[in-house]
Amino acid sequence: YFDMENDEAKRKWNKIYAASDLSGNASAIQATEVLCQHIDLLPEKGIALDLACGLGGNAILLAQRGLTTYAWDISQQAIDALQTYCSKNSISLYTEARDVERKPPEANTFDVICVSYYLERDLVSNLIAALKPRGLLFYQTFVHESVSRSGPKNPKYRLQENELLTLFSPLHILVYQEYGRVGNFNNGLRDAAMLVAQKR
Repeated sequence: YFDMENDEAKRKWNKIYAASDLSGNASAIQATEVLCQHIDLLPEKGIALDLACGLGGNAILLAQRGLTTYAWDISQQAIDALQTYCSKNSISLYTEARDVERKPPEANTFDVICVSYYLERDLVSNLIAALKPRGLLFYQTFVHESVSRSGPKNPKYRLQENELLTLFSPLHILVYQEYGRVGNFNNGLRDAAMLVAQKR
């Protein structure tokens, strides 16, 4: 059943990314707020992973900051598009079409791990283990308490209140934000929570 579910996910995302035209279209490839807003926390050098990278916006930013960067996604279409874009724009990345649920990152491998809009709770312990000492995790994904209709319909892929804090409690939390439905909905990151944490 697990394998069938993952194969279905692979087909679904290949279909989505097959429709993407990235030929020189930089606006289609953007890094997430959690990384852009806290970019000064990044180390000057090290090894970074953009996990479930999609079109690789985070990976490109990490590589441009001088980190040795790996980009993994279940969709070969996404990886091919990213690789083509990087080749055209002289960006050095190590890309891999990889099912991270079957083949998670190895322990003590990365100085930075970035995850955006992907939630697989069973991977949390792998992600923590994969960080080197002093390694940083940047995480941003959808929450239940949303203000728009964007994001997955399945509640399994949305965070409960403060859930990221609980999931990554073994790490030292540097940044946490989850505005929910408080105040002016037009301002700030809505529909998602963001976290930056360090392995100590």
